[in-house]
This record gives sequence, structure tokens and C-alpha cells, in this order.
Amino acid sequence: MTSPVHIIGGGLAGSEAAWQLAAQGVAVVLHEMRPMRMTAAHKTEALAELVCSNSFRSDDREHNAVGLLHEEMRRLGSLIMRAADANQVPAGGALAVDRDGFAAAVTVALNGHPRIQIRREEVVGAPPAEWESVIVATGPLTSPALAQAIAQLTGEDALAFFDAIAPIVHRDSIDMGIAWLQSRYDKAGPGGSGADYINCPLGRDEYDAFVDALLAGEKVAFHDWEGTPYFDGCLPIEVMAERGRETLRHGPMKPFGLTNPHEPHVKPYAVVQLRQDNRLGTLFNMVGFQTKLKHAEQVRIFRTIPALAQAEFARLGGLHRNTFMHAPKLLDARLRLRFDPRLRFAGQITGCEGYVESAAIGLLAGRFAAAEKADEQLSPPPPTTAHGALLAHITGGHLPAEEQTAQAPRSYQPMNINFGLFQPLAAGTPRGDNGERLRGTAKTLAKKRQLTSRALADLDCWMAGSFALAAE
Repeated sequence: MTSPVHIIGGGLAGSEAAWQLAAQGVAVVLHEMRPMRMTAAHKTEALAELVCSNSFRSDDREHNAVGLLHEEMRRLGSLIMRAADANQVPAGGALAVDRDGFAAAVTVALNGHPRIQIRREEVVGAPPAEWESVIVATGPLTSPALAQAIAQLTGEDALAFFDAIAPIVHRDSIDMGIAWLQSRYDKAGPGGSGADYINCPLGRDEYDAFVDALLAGEKVAFHDWEGTPYFDGCLPIEVMAERGRETLRHGPMKPFGLTNPHEPHVKPYAVVQLRQDNRLGTLFNMVGFQTKLKHAEQVRIFRTIPALAQAEFARLGGLHRNTFMHAPKLLDARLRLRFDPRLRFAGQITGCEGYVESAAIGLLAGRFAAAEKADEQLSPPPPTTAHGALLAHITGGHLPAEEQTAQAPRSYQPMNINFGLFQPLAAGTPRGDNGERLRGTAKTLAKKRQLTSRALADLDCWMAGSFALAAE
């Protein structure tokens, strides 16, 4: 009997890896330490629990890199995308989910699969030598004992950055006599209507007072985390405010593309948007309002926003430390540890950032491990695809050959999928349907459509050359 693949961590990456392996007929033992040992951010024992936003970001497969990644994952039989699609809530052009329904769907699917065994236990220290194939997908909240073992095993000091969580507000406590429903530029997304966000306006004086309160508010002390850098994609709102008084109104509080029906002739100076967080529509997430303010300060300061003067919070914001490894130096093109190839790594611990990106790397880790079990060599997906571009960033495939070893740059940082990671298009200016030369926005959109069309065509070819998905 073939030995199972052991997966450490039941987050999005570990869950997706387990599903992919089981779909190929490979036995899996999935180790998840919750609820025996909880993390600073998790609240439940569910697999694939979302601890920050409930958004998987844009679902536009033609013009957005993350939307393209969604589509590629769907074509590759992703459990994470299946659960997300089944539990979507309105969010304009984004794919947002009911977080509890999503996690429950993933948990039920994995619990019910005959080739997946789930062990609720903490793996303390390095994986045992008798485990022939291991995927470490413990994410940014790796337990201290395992993180220390990984650091000792790799000889690397774990890199780290702060991550912050946004508050969630009860819908019926928002003053809709001040706020209104509208998506930016009235854009409708999956399951949405073009009026999917609650918008809370602020005038100039209200905005200035809010920024002053943020800057003066009492924050969580760092203690031993002092000096750990933030990931720029998830900055606490008060850190953004420290970068300039106008930073917020050109970031998460930008008023552009919105018209207040209560005062259609008055342009808001700034707008706070809230996105639906559960299927019932009773909870809304404050978009971009991740914070390190103390809880009492959050309530006091966020209630200075006029439409939230009576706001009741289902969850307040928080702060935790994330860790990731120097993947270009340590991992090969199939996510194996260079000097101990029985160990693979997947998810945010590799230095990808975002729910979908983490799940996508878990998907690849599962497929690579399954091919290995079948004594096959699955080639990495083409770098023209979203999966291939993300994998190349993580493993150093985007670097010159002489830099793909111990001399890999020390500037390696977590990265969301974006078109800057893709191989450039062949030379030539995109043209319109009638051959006309395109400029400005039309040129940019045409270029993105060419990138995404090429990606999906190349993915289909890669899939045709790899082992087929097993029927469930």
C-alpha cells in the first residue's frame, strides 16, 4: 500500500492540496491543530477559515490578474473556488463569500472524502523522518514550535510582517438616512446588483477630525514584535493616515465613482465603504479598515463617522504577526525544499499573499505531490499563466540563473498575483476590431485581454499534457 501524503495545516492552501491529491487517488493525512491549539486570529475549528476579509477580490477574468487566477483554479477543479462560488454574497465586481458557509463547505467536503483522514493535532517540531512526502501549509500563523523547527531545518531566520484585521458592523445599526447603497461606478459583480456596498460619507471637517482621532488613538503595543515590517497590501488604517492627511481619501476612503442620493449636488469629501460579510446580509465589513487600535478606541473613533454613530460591532479589528520563508533560495520549481525534497511548502508561508494565491499554490503543491506518487514528472505551469507567474515569483523562476541559489535577492517580499509577474506579450501595439491603433484605457484593456486569453489557452494546453482530473 502506498504511503499517504501528510499535509500540515488545514487553511486554504492545505485544504486545496488535500483535495487535489485525493482527486488523483492519493491517500492524505491532513493535520490541523485547531481546536486543540488556537491561533491569535482564528475563531473556529473549521478548515479554510477566513480570518481577515471575506473577499476573494475581483472576479473579472478578462482584465484582472486575480480574476484570471479564479478562472484557472475553476478549470483545475479547485475545491476552494467551488466553495466560494456556492457561498458568494453581493460585492460589486468582487467575489466575496459568506465566511461561515464557505468554511463549512470546505470542511464538509474534506471530512466526507474517503481518501482524506483529518487529524486534529499539533505537529511539534520537524515532520517525522518516516513521512515520505509532506506538504507544510501552516500559513502565516505557524505555531511557534513548528516555526522554530522550520527555521532550524532551513538555516534561515523566518521573515515576518504584521497583518491587521478589519472590523465587522451589524447592518441594522448603520444609519441609512445618511449612508446609501452603491457600488463604485455602479459596477455589478457576481451575485450583485451594482448597489452592493454601504457608503458612509464624510465632509471635509468630519474627515479632518477622523484623521486626527486616528493619529491620536491608543494602539496595541508591539512588545517583542517591534521592528517587524508591515505588508503594504494590508496596512493598518492609522499607519496609512501617518503617511499624509490625504492618504486615506485617495485609498480606502476615496469618494470617486459614488453619488450620495441624499445630497446629489454635494460631493462627499471622503467615503467609508462597507461590504456584505455574510449571506444573510446582516453583517458588513469595513473595507480597508484593518487596524491596530485598541478595541475601546475603535468603537469611539469609528463612531465619529456620521452614519456609524450608533454602530454595533460584531467583530473589532486586530493585529497579528505573519511569517514567511525566503522561498526563491529554499524551494525548487516544484515547491520542494532544495536540500530535503520530501518536504514541500505551500500557501502564505512561501511568500504569496492573499486567499486565492495561497489556495493556488496549495493546488500546485498537491498536483506536484500526486504526480510524484505516480512516478511522473509534472512540469510547472507555463509562466504565461497566473499559476505559473505566481509560482515563478515564489521559486525564483523570474530571476537570472545565477540568482536562483544562495545569492537570491534579500528583498523577497509577499506578493499578490498581478500582471507585472507575467511574461510580456510579443512586441506589437494592440489594435481594435477594425485594425485601428488603440490608445489610453482602450489600449490597456486590450493588452489585459491578450494576456488573459493567452494564459487560458496555455493553461488548457498544460492540462492536456498533464494527468487528467479524476472523476468524483
